[in-house]
Amino acid sequence: MKVDIRIDPSLKRPRVVIHAPAATAEVNELARRLAAEGTSPTFTAFRGSEALLLPLPDILRFYTDGKGVSCQTAGGVYTVRQRLYELEEELEGTRFVRVSHSEMVNLNKVTALDLSLTGTIKLTLEGDVAVYVSRRYVKKIKQVLGL
Repeated sequence: MKVDIRIDPSLKRPRVVIHAPAATAEVNELARRLAAEGTSPTFTAFRGSEALLLPLPDILRFYTDGKGVSCQTAGGVYTVRQRLYELEEELEGTRFVRVSHSEMVNLNKVTALDLSLTGTIKLTLEGDVAVYVSRRYVKKIKQVLGL
């Protein structure tokens, strides 16, 4: 892939043009990711009866608890109305990745990895939140992180 950058002071925002011989899945995925980068997506979460729009990059993790799915930020824990599998589909192509049957984490918020545990990985997120990768997802996490 060849990348050219042209500076045009008359533009107010960056503009990306993709030149390709055909519209392939790779080209479509690239276009989708570039479009997503330009926006600051928000996510609807609830605290009691109040609906809040949380910036997606601020979310540390999504997890299931006894009463449903919750999301955690540095500012607190909120309730989410989607199921975890729905969130996994919706957030595909982002830095959110499933680490167990009941949890997804934002890889941009990982501050440390502990690989010394046999058969699993301990992820430490911002705010000293500890998350364990289940054995089923260890191989996938290692691939995503390039380990």
